[in-house]
Amino acid sequence: MLKAFKYRIYPTKKQSRIMNQWLEECRWLFNHFLAERKEAWEREQRSINYHAQATSLPAFKEQRPSLVSIHSQVLQNVAVRIDLAFKAFFRRVKAGEKPGYPRFRGKGRYDSFTFPQSGFSVNGKFLHLSKIGNIKLVLHRPIEGQIKNCTIKRSATGKWYAVFSCDWKPMPLPANNNTAGIDVGLHSFATLSTGEQIENPKFFQQEEKALAKAQRKLSRAEKGTLERKKRRKVVARTHERIAWKRQDFIHQHSRRIVNHFGAIAVEDLNVNRMVHNHCLAKSISDAAWSGFFQLLAYKAEWAGRQFVAVNPAYTSQDCSNCGHRQKMPLSERAFKCPCCGMELGRDVNAALNILGLGRQALGISP
Repeated sequence: MLKAFKYRIYPTKKQSRIMNQWLEECRWLFNHFLAERKEAWEREQRSINYHAQATSLPAFKEQRPSLVSIHSQVLQNVAVRIDLAFKAFFRRVKAGEKPGYPRFRGKGRYDSFTFPQSGFSVNGKFLHLSKIGNIKLVLHRPIEGQIKNCTIKRSATGKWYAVFSCDWKPMPLPANNNTAGIDVGLHSFATLSTGEQIENPKFFQQEEKALAKAQRKLSRAEKGTLERKKRRKVVARTHERIAWKRQDFIHQHSRRIVNHFGAIAVEDLNVNRMVHNHCLAKSISDAAWSGFFQLLAYKAEWAGRQFVAVNPAYTSQDCSNCGHRQKMPLSERAFKCPCCGMELGRDVNAALNILGLGRQALGISP
C-alpha cells in the first residue's frame, strides 16, 4: 500500500528561483505535449503515446537549452502526467460521462514536479535534490516504509512542500465490536447513532468578513502591479487558513471514530449535485462532507475496520423503531412516530437507520 508523507521545506532564495524556473519549464513542456497530441489527431487522426513523447526529449533539449538544467526524470514525469490525463479522459468518455478535454496550463498554473525514482535523498534535516542542492527539511514525523518517489509542491502562498510516496504496510487496530451510523448535516456537522453530536464549526463563515475585505482590496489594485501581487497573496493566505482548520477538524474526528468503532456506516451522498442548490451551496461546501468520508474510508481500511456507504433515501423519514414513513420538512428537528410513539432527534433517528442499512450491507446481525 502507498502512503504519502508531506513535509515543509525551506529553500534559499536562489533555490526558490531555480525551482520556480523548473516549474515554468515543465509547464511549457506540458503544453507542448498537449498541443502535439491535439494537432496530430486533428490533422492526421493519429494518436501519440507516452513512449513517443518521452523519447523526443533529447531533441527538445537541443531546441530549448533551458531544459538541460532540469533532471531528466522530472521531464519524463511531465510526459507521464499528460499520458495519465488522456487516459482518464478516454476512460470517462467510455463510461458515458462528459469529461472536459485536458487543458493547457497558464502562467503560474503548474505547481509541482516529481522525481519518480532517483535524484533525491533525505540526509537528516536536509533534502538533497539533484541540480538544486540541500534544502532544509522539517521532519516533524518519521518517514515510514520505502520511499518510491518525491514530489516538490508550491502552494498558492509561495510555501514549498516535499511529498514522499512510500511503500507502507498498515498496522490494523485490535478487533472491536462497536458499530456506528453517521448522519451528516448543516445544523450539526455529524450525528452518531450513539446520540453523540459533532458541532459544525463553519470555518468559512468565521473568516468570511476577513476574506471579503481582502478581496475588495485586491479588486481595487491595478492589474500587473506589485501591490496587486501582494494583495492576491493575502487572499490566498485566508483561503489556506480556512483549509488548514477544516482539514485538522475532519482528521481529528475521523481518527477518533475509527479508533472507537469496528464497523462504520455513512451516507452515500452526491455532494456535487447537492451544491446546485444555491441556497445551501456555500454551507455544504464549508462542511466538507466528502473529505470527511474519504478520510474515514482510508483510515478504516488501514485500521482493519469495516466501512460502508449506504443509500440515504428516506433515512430521515423512516422510524428507526417500527419503520413507519412520514414526511419530515427540514424545519422539524424532532421525529415523532404516530405508530409506535417513539420520540427522537431527527438526526439521531437518521443515524440509526443508516446503521441498520450498514449492518445489512456488512452482514452484521443486530
